[in-house]
Amino acid sequence: MPARLMDDLLWFHSTNAGVDAVLRSTSWPADVVFTRTVGRMGRRIAEYVLAWMLEERQRASIYHDQQRMRRWQRQQVDLIDGDLAIVFGAGRIGKAVALLLRAAGLRVIGVATAARGAPEFDRVLSSSGAAMHVPQAHWLVSTLPLTDDTRGYFGRDLLGAARGASFINVGRGATVQYDALREALDDGRLRRAVLDVLPTEPPDPDDPLWAMPRTVITPHTAGVTADSDVVEDFRACWEALRRGELPALTVDPERGY
Repeated sequence: MPARLMDDLLWFHSTNAGVDAVLRSTSWPADVVFTRTVGRMGRRIAEYVLAWMLEERQRASIYHDQQRMRRWQRQQVDLIDGDLAIVFGAGRIGKAVALLLRAAGLRVIGVATAARGAPEFDRVLSSSGAAMHVPQAHWLVSTLPLTDDTRGYFGRDLLGAARGASFINVGRGATVQYDALREALDDGRLRRAVLDVLPTEPPDPDDPLWAMPRTVITPHTAGVTADSDVVEDFRACWEALRRGELPALTVDPERGY
């Protein structure tokens, strides 16, 4: 952000939920209110996550292939009811994901900076306590923002602890160590990876991420911000500031979200 704008700035509202790029571009003044847009992004991301879970369990891609080959063959279909999902990130988006997954019958553990109670989850663990539950998980879902603490968070220790889970990343691409992800896919510790976010977007045509086994890459579409999201959240923040209150969507630059 240009320094001349920062001189007289009182409030800045981002049209995105992720704010790491803005925070990297400038040293944020303590007296400037920084808010962000979330809107119904949580619901959109939750539906994306559930859709890919169901696509896998209902063998949808296999049936597409069979139709092209004009083959009539039933596939074994497994239910997601009763599965354990670990959702990394227990903020607004993580809570929305947890709500929908629990409504679909999954058990959901949240992972946050500290253990706490949250009605959207069956329980919320601290980051340090998550690894012990990974071997029992059927699904690992990341909604993590990108901060100093989350950069490279999904490495060999965490992904290597999986025992056949699928990994879905709807948070930030740089939270993953991709050598560790490939190793976990190669040796079967992960069934599959669904990546809506990557460290560099779009990746180069020769980027090895395109060729990772059992991996689906989507072009950062899980939580596209609608114009109505921006309008509604901007209005809510404006009304809160008019009342002399700090908006609920205020970003803490120290935490990075």
